[in-house]
Amino acid sequence: MSENSGRKHSIIIGGGITGLATCYRLQREAATRDIPLDITLLESSGRVGGVIETEHRDEFLIEHGPDAFISTKPAAKALCEELGIADQFIGTNPKVRRSFVVRNGALYPVPEGFYMMAPGSFMPFLKTPLFSWRGKLRMVLDLFIPRRERDTDEAVAHFVRRRLGTEAFTRMAQPMIGGIYTSDAENLSLKATFPRFMEMEKAHGSIIKALRTQKKQASQTSRDTSGPRYSLFLSFKSGMQTLTDTLAQALSDNIKLDAKVEHIQQTSDGNRWHVSLANRETLNAELLCIALPAPQAAVLTGDLSGPLTSKLNEIPYASSATVNLAFRREDVTHPLDGMGFVVPATENLSLIGCSFSSVKFEDRAPTDHVLLRAFVSEPTSKKTETELIELCRSDLTALLGIKNAPQFATVRKHSQAMAQYQVGHQDIVRSIEQFTGELRGLVLAGNGYHGVGIPDCIRSGEEAALTLLGAL
Repeated sequence: MSENSGRKHSIIIGGGITGLATCYRLQREAATRDIPLDITLLESSGRVGGVIETEHRDEFLIEHGPDAFISTKPAAKALCEELGIADQFIGTNPKVRRSFVVRNGALYPVPEGFYMMAPGSFMPFLKTPLFSWRGKLRMVLDLFIPRRERDTDEAVAHFVRRRLGTEAFTRMAQPMIGGIYTSDAENLSLKATFPRFMEMEKAHGSIIKALRTQKKQASQTSRDTSGPRYSLFLSFKSGMQTLTDTLAQALSDNIKLDAKVEHIQQTSDGNRWHVSLANRETLNAELLCIALPAPQAAVLTGDLSGPLTSKLNEIPYASSATVNLAFRREDVTHPLDGMGFVVPATENLSLIGCSFSSVKFEDRAPTDHVLLRAFVSEPTSKKTETELIELCRSDLTALLGIKNAPQFATVRKHSQAMAQYQVGHQDIVRSIEQFTGELRGLVLAGNGYHGVGIPDCIRSGEEAALTLLGAL
């Protein structure tokens, strides 16, 4: 590219959903604004998509990463509509929209109307065996406990215990939250992960009052029986990789695979970036986006800004593993009349949860077979694949009454993939954004900052693209 051609160059480091969304939005917006811009996306591995990975095997559709996204956060759905793949959406099975929680080695349904940590309907809550009568009475005290006046951050665990008691946390909130964030709720930031509950307390003085008010205001919520509102979750007929494959196809001329970045450097005048690859190739650009987990971004910013690197390293990440197991239907005694289950830490099992994949979505397994998707977190996820399969099989056999070995089992380990939003997370992010803003033409994006879900990552990437164009 000629220095005098008038064209600018942008480099995006990281080919997960965030980097792909950044690249796509940057390309589209530059064309719309008639900005001559060359864009290169660098991915260190041999494929893009990151943790989003769908495998088709023997008529099974296997998700090794996320199996759906929530439609109430608009970025993902809007992007799919723009890409022309919204006609491939599928929702969860409307016949079995409930989930289970393990108690004393058995599965019990989440009471109808129970949302994450508190009941929105009293009769199902009073009848459930998931809590003792003492635990239920303690939860009801939420109706009378004064609201917290301070607006400071607190741990999710502290919030639940303060408002609803220990059983509400250990029997329900902890496993539900662990299933979403793969994290220790004792340190998880309420402001950064569940600000809605802070707003409930502030507006209504009680979580239970808030849920009951919302139920009255939105009758459709009461038709979604328990746990998460499953009607809000979307996937694709051919699996979640439909999204990343479509983006990759649209960006095929921009993507450079097996391109590991080893070093980045800003020119002395602050106008350009030098990006050095492991193969000794160096690329130059005016605009640079690092769409990597915060610890990996910290490695690359080490020579740019000590304060920025230090703050990036304050965002911890956790590892996990997904184990898919296929069985003949006749070998599973449990009716599988739900989406799956979560496991409280007090149960001392290897699993933290399991999705009944072939029940949750249609056409995920051949007739007369079932596909189960089990989840483990640290430190169990660090065991060998053989050990993980045996641990999951052992837990599932006891919980679901499985009589024979699986037809097959597959493992995917996600090392340091899930950001942990600990208390004070938002303050750390504000500092990161301040220090990044001092480096012209640089933006950071990904699941480490303003949300860990697919819509959050897409929004992060799209905002990064707009920020980069603003720098021009």
